[in-house]
Amino acid sequence: MIAQAIGGNLDYAVMIGYFTAVLGFGLYFGRYTKTTKDFFFGGQRFSWWLIAFSCVATVVGSYSFIKYSAAGFRYGISSTQSYLNDWFWMPILVLVWLPIIYYNKITSIPEYLEYRFDKKTRIAATVIILFYIIGYIGINLITLGRTLHTLLGWRIMTGAIVTAAAVAIYVYIGGQTSVIMTDLVQGIILLVAGLGLFAGAIYHFGGFGDFWALLPRSHKFAFSDFNSPPDFSFIGIYVQDGLANTGALMLMHQGFIMRFLSLKSVRDSRRMIVCWILVLAPLAAIATSCGGWIAKALVNNGELVTEPGDSFVKAAHFLCAPGVFGFVLAALTAALMSTADSLINAVSAIFVNDIWRPYIKPASTDKHYLLVARITSLCAAGFGLALVPIFMDKTLYSAHSMFTAAVTPPVLMAILFGITWKRYTPAAAFVTIVGGAILIGLSFIWPDALVGPFDFGMGPNSYDFMRALFGLLAAGTLGVSVTLFTKPCSTEKIKGLVAGTQLDAMRRFKGAEPNRRPGEKVRLITKFDLNLSGQNVVIVSQSALDKMTAEPGDLLYASHVRWWYGGLRSVHVKAGEPSESEDTEMLRISPEDADSAHFTEGQEVVVEKIM
Repeated sequence: MIAQAIGGNLDYAVMIGYFTAVLGFGLYFGRYTKTTKDFFFGGQRFSWWLIAFSCVATVVGSYSFIKYSAAGFRYGISSTQSYLNDWFWMPILVLVWLPIIYYNKITSIPEYLEYRFDKKTRIAATVIILFYIIGYIGINLITLGRTLHTLLGWRIMTGAIVTAAAVAIYVYIGGQTSVIMTDLVQGIILLVAGLGLFAGAIYHFGGFGDFWALLPRSHKFAFSDFNSPPDFSFIGIYVQDGLANTGALMLMHQGFIMRFLSLKSVRDSRRMIVCWILVLAPLAAIATSCGGWIAKALVNNGELVTEPGDSFVKAAHFLCAPGVFGFVLAALTAALMSTADSLINAVSAIFVNDIWRPYIKPASTDKHYLLVARITSLCAAGFGLALVPIFMDKTLYSAHSMFTAAVTPPVLMAILFGITWKRYTPAAAFVTIVGGAILIGLSFIWPDALVGPFDFGMGPNSYDFMRALFGLLAAGTLGVSVTLFTKPCSTEKIKGLVAGTQLDAMRRFKGAEPNRRPGEKVRLITKFDLNLSGQNVVIVSQSALDKMTAEPGDLLYASHVRWWYGGLRSVHVKAGEPSESEDTEMLRISPEDADSAHFTEGQEVVVEKIM
């Protein structure tokens, strides 16, 4: 079916120009990718503020503007519920999960599950997580396909193919570094576009009061009714999005795990989480939902005719001048690319680290694994495209809700129990994942019997949401029951892998007792030293060590003095024994470490102690 295009030539020139610029930007940063550590984790060098914007760009997928604006058009400001229920996961994420995965150098969720439990649990989780991520890719691709169908009149599959190809190319070249740097730009653009559209609408209506008056009374409540409507009730959104989907994003989404592990330290990861969840996420809630509110006000004012699914695009086209509308279209493009790139990179990480490296070709070279990772990223985009026809007959909101509610609960419960409950056993973890997945599968065959008791009187129309509650309870019950009748792991095996043992993980990470005393940053001048080659050690003066409260053997982080590089030019090293004659302003570093950080000799750098 061919649709009539919206917008003018200038708008499409801006959108295509942006699309091309981001593709080039992503390809440029491919020069920073030389190893699998760079491809998957960006060298673990980035600052908190950069990753915070990058995470927002990943959360705000292409489906977000369309999905939440459609909900905003139908239900009003309660469409923000999904973005404002992340905060209660923060204590588990910041205090338990992040230290465990960072200090144990976990490369994937299935890898953690093998360390904590056993190999069969890892295999079961690998299958489900791969399906989860590839399904997410499909949802993102169909969204942009539908958007380009509305904007350009393209067929849905054509738009999905074009976008998948573009994203796969720069992920293939640059991996996580390209993903992070492009997502930084795209995170800023999508917030500016969404919030700018809202500000423009308020100006158009003559002030916030006039805009507010045009919304129906039912659109002015922060939360929907507890159990109505069935497909957008408070309890349904809380269970499906607040518990299952958000929990999955925080604990089992490989794309976010890779983003967390791209930070320079656990301390920076905590800063990032606070900024992301408490500052940027509420702004993203407004940016993605406001198109529906604006469209509803325009309809009630007799200025616009639109369907909920087109509300964001139609409202933006009505309010924006030529060229500016193109910038808003670029935000939609940014939202798609910034989520799909993370997902594609995540699939390659799991395939290489959990399938290819351990089972197909172990003990090969890092160069070989890097090539496999790049090829897998192309295949991941292809698998995502294959799922597009499956989601075509559903609305984006219901497709996304149905998918996350059905896939995430078993692995989510296994991880949650694994990191918080020392008694939780390997047998219980395996049964939680496999048994929980089987029960959820049966709920599609007998929905009334299995999901019906948990629908809070909402009926079959709520099952796509309430299946998450059934899945969480079913998997959780299996896990608790089996745990009580099986033998737990030894205390020695789970050290550093469960709450209360984070200090053991820190010792393992450093290889010595952590130095947790606070210190200052120092500015030093680099000097290359061939005698340090291959040691990953730097030499600084005793006075510099004293300012940092560091000792020989402590982990240091050296970065470019320009903070806005966000850690792109930086390196982790160990402090060596200070020399009596060492210049107090000098950092002696090997040429290899300097090259990794893109330092030049005689350059001023900032050095700080990590632990």
